[in-house]
Amino acid sequence: MLPLHYQILETILLLVVLTSTKFIIRSILMRIDKKVHFNLERKRIAHKIINLFLIMFVVIGLIAIWSVDPQQIFLYLTSTLTILAVGFIAQWSFLSNITASLILFFNHPVHIGGQIKFIEKDFNIEGIVENITMFFMYIRTAEGELVTIPNNLVMQKMVSVTPKKV
Repeated sequence: MLPLHYQILETILLLVVLTSTKFIIRSILMRIDKKVHFNLERKRIAHKIINLFLIMFVVIGLIAIWSVDPQQIFLYLTSTLTILAVGFIAQWSFLSNITASLILFFNHPVHIGGQIKFIEKDFNIEGIVENITMFFMYIRTAEGELVTIPNNLVMQKMVSVTPKKV
């Protein structure tokens, strides 16, 4: 077989591995959901983040399979990182909020509909969690005010959580 045929075969194999990995991860998330009963929004966030990592894996695999010139890859990556750094310099916590949303999703007792109270002298917020997105947690206070808090801040503060009544 010609080298081109090997590259095509490796690309097809990579896509098959991607599809099967996605299926396995989806079944694992479904098993976790049966135990914990996450809401639809939390499932969507987890799937988006996992898809992002899988796409990065596939792009790296395709670059390796098709033998792209390393100097061009380096030039592209440095240009992209420079643009991202300039774009996110004012919002450095972008990635930490995504990571915090995953931690909140899998390992934190906070759930939508549950009561939450921040235990801190200068940060007195108490209410019911209305939504948890990839970047923010939305809390409805007793006064009816909707407060948005970045997910990474929720991870840094001490909170008291009362689970949602079923």
